[in-house]
Amino acid sequence: TECVSGCVCPEGLFDDGRGGCVEQKDCPCIHNNEWYSSGGKIKVDCNTCTCHKGVWECTDDVCYGTCMIYGSGHYNTFDGKFYDFDGSCEYVATQDFCGAKNSSGSFSIITENVPCGTTGVTCSKAIKMFLGVSDDSQHKSNKEYKEIQRDVGDDVQYWNRTVGLYLVIEASNGVMLIWDKKTTVFIKLSPDYKGKVCGLCGNFDDKANNDFTTRSGLQETNPLDFGNSWKQSPMCPDVTEEIKPCDLKPHRKSWAEKECSIIQSEVFKICHSKVNPHPFYEACVHDACSCDSGGDCECFCSAVAAYAQECIKAEACVFWRTPDIC
Repeated sequence: TECVSGCVCPEGLFDDGRGGCVEQKDCPCIHNNEWYSSGGKIKVDCNTCTCHKGVWECTDDVCYGTCMIYGSGHYNTFDGKFYDFDGSCEYVATQDFCGAKNSSGSFSIITENVPCGTTGVTCSKAIKMFLGVSDDSQHKSNKEYKEIQRDVGDDVQYWNRTVGLYLVIEASNGVMLIWDKKTTVFIKLSPDYKGKVCGLCGNFDDKANNDFTTRSGLQETNPLDFGNSWKQSPMCPDVTEEIKPCDLKPHRKSWAEKECSIIQSEVFKICHSKVNPHPFYEACVHDACSCDSGGDCECFCSAVAAYAQECIKAEACVFWRTPDIC
């Protein structure tokens, strides 16, 4: 289905994959199973790609990194490592106070995780954002947003605004926090922070295999040991085992699998080749089983929305919400 010279077209012309014959300069390009004419443009993350003689040519800008924390203990790091951690404490989500000289930094973001449901899984109940050495802080919890002025300083300016469902806090140091006022938080960092951050969101160095770096700088393979190292209070208990809510609530499992199957269905087909649906499906089933204290639809919807958000980042826009679904 790409532009090739062959016996189907007169000499000097190329099969355009759509039944026509064109000159090489007019060869189309394919993206997401859609054809784009020569000169057509698409956005891929923060870069623009242009179709030229059947080949995409893209700009090479360095993009903002995004870490996502959602549902009951799901993390997708800046470098795309997906893992679960159900600790009940305050943890460092990300900060630039790292390494031996961790006295110099410009921000830290702390997530306060509490049990949600009866199975022992935890959700992010509040996010605290500390900006600059002056320790100004914003605090979000249970759909509330409040500013806590700890100290007077003009190190880092910030703005907050509401965009659709989301509250957005943007700081002048290249840190952005996006919150859906429920259990989903996106942290965006400018490329200047590459390799300079640490915490549950990893180190943002474009390598997912070293994201489990503990507070003391050791590399772990176990997400529980890694997560425990980032707790803020030594008084909090360590997490010692992974919670499997569907094993604890087997009567919810078939409902959860049926609802969450939308992620692996035709609805999201154009995204499957770009973003692996499997970890998001597993996370959805996990959340739908664990949300047994009311709000089970909200848990399911947040889990599907998390996959949809990753699809949008990969330039696969999916319209999945209906009057019956979320």
